[in-house]
Amino acid sequence: MSDKNINTPAHGSNVNRADIPAEWKWRVQDIYADEAQWQQACADFKAKLPQLAALQGTLTNAQALYNALKLQDELSQMLDKIYAYARLQQDADNTDQHLQALSGEAEGLAASFSSANSFIEPEMLALGEKKVQEMLDSEPLLAEYKFYISNLMRLANHVLSADKEALFAQSRLATGSAANAFRALVSADMQFPPITDGAGKPAVVSEGNYMLNMSSSDRQLRKNSFQALMGTYHKFRNTLATTLTGSARTAFFYASVHNYKDTLESALAEDNIPSSLYDGLIQTVHDNLAPLHEYIQLKKDALGYDELHPYDLYVPLSSAADSFSCTFPEACAKVEAALAPLGEDYVATLHTGLTCGWIDAYENKGKRSGAYSWGVYGVHPFVLLNYQQRYSSVSTIAHEMGHALHSYYSSHNQTYVNSEYTIFCAEVASTTNENLLLEYTLKHATNEQKIYLLNQFLEAVRTTVYRQVQFAEFEKFIHSEITAGRSLQAEKLEDYWLDSNRRYYGPALTVDKELASEWSRIPHFYTPFYVYKYATGYSAATAFASAILSGQPDAVEKYLGFLKAGGSDYSLNILQNAGVDLNTPQPVTITLQKFAGKLQELKALLGK
Repeated sequence: MSDKNINTPAHGSNVNRADIPAEWKWRVQDIYADEAQWQQACADFKAKLPQLAALQGTLTNAQALYNALKLQDELSQMLDKIYAYARLQQDADNTDQHLQALSGEAEGLAASFSSANSFIEPEMLALGEKKVQEMLDSEPLLAEYKFYISNLMRLANHVLSADKEALFAQSRLATGSAANAFRALVSADMQFPPITDGAGKPAVVSEGNYMLNMSSSDRQLRKNSFQALMGTYHKFRNTLATTLTGSARTAFFYASVHNYKDTLESALAEDNIPSSLYDGLIQTVHDNLAPLHEYIQLKKDALGYDELHPYDLYVPLSSAADSFSCTFPEACAKVEAALAPLGEDYVATLHTGLTCGWIDAYENKGKRSGAYSWGVYGVHPFVLLNYQQRYSSVSTIAHEMGHALHSYYSSHNQTYVNSEYTIFCAEVASTTNENLLLEYTLKHATNEQKIYLLNQFLEAVRTTVYRQVQFAEFEKFIHSEITAGRSLQAEKLEDYWLDSNRRYYGPALTVDKELASEWSRIPHFYTPFYVYKYATGYSAATAFASAILSGQPDAVEKYLGFLKAGGSDYSLNILQNAGVDLNTPQPVTITLQKFAGKLQELKALLGK
């Protein structure tokens, strides 16, 4: 038997969970030794929870406040472990009814906790900033909560009385109907017509397989998929314009009642991000559209098309994907080698994570699709994979272990309350690892493999920076219309969207009329001003990777400092302290300059 076979157990959607060897599964027993211990933890949690509720109305002095916050942390940590133990197992095998029951029990405990601690923040806010500051000054033990408390007080002007906040919390169920209607329409009620491929054989298009069809070498299949999907959305254009209007008006309502001037200010407030950063991001991308236009022209030339259409954008320029095939242990070794520039401590911790029960590697019957990392404070992170022998899966290992080590370093260097990093920072560590893996793999690649890798990188920047900023700019347009008291007519949105695509992609792209409907299928638009974080996160990661690989003084130490900081300060401050200042155009500019450089490398390899 070859090593390949030894290292690759039978796996897939028809393989039972029990048949996957233990060495390829995560060790949930690192959280609790067995279910009996988990049940005991649930009992302990239930017994302790009334102690927190009993503190309501007592937060009048520093000692009482500290006791309440400490107890809240203790219960929250207990709940984290209880919930993780149940959910991790359910995600690994959704066919197991018993595991579903455990998850249900954990969710019930989470709801109880949410109810029991709901008094803490309103009581703190009611004390007023001066009184709370006096408490911080008089009680040294409160020092670990300083950032949490100061951040809460920063938003005090935007928090209403407890009874009003309770009312608005209840109202969200009723006001969420626009987003719910969108999801119901596109995921359940919308039916896409049958299509054919290039050979005239029946084919299927759906939201689930659309991107798979878009990357097919069969151009007729891509065209038919594009026209069928966009045409179906077009039929519902007025309904979808209405759901988007409803969602945007709801967001503006909650922003207004909480004393924000508009939805943008409200959405950025949580991370303490100035509106100038958002506007600056859009401007920097506008200033660097020329390389994207050049890339679209190259794609058109390389594919040999008279016209490049939107349904051609995702076609790979190389078929070398299969040449990166390797076993899971081989993939792990590549990731370790690629991340060596991050230093011995990082690689040693990474090796522990790859070999000591952090990872659930292979697909089995009932396992959740995709991949994620789940940090459990006081234990270790857990990583779900569905490993396949291709480059994208190797990159996923690097990506998810980036998240995992971010959680590891954060939890080992911060108290519980300061350990959780923000969504704003979440993708930085994962994408830094992807960047380092790409550069390492390029050094050891054939010319054909280099074409594949460079195209992968350019597509990542196109879709994660350029396209997400295009989305961010569209969001600014729709919410400014709502703020001005106007509704969002389908025709107005379609015209804007077509103009936006012409502006971003340049003259080499033939902007088909069907593309006018694309705005209506983007679910992110129902969570206002979220997508820009993809672009800032990617840019910060590229800046980190560039600094590390170019050997800038203290680059590794600064990056590890970023990982260790967790959520102990505002995201912008943490990044700035690590040498990446997103208040300036520099990180985004570095990313787009790298895009331009890699584009020239690709042009040379293609002889264009």
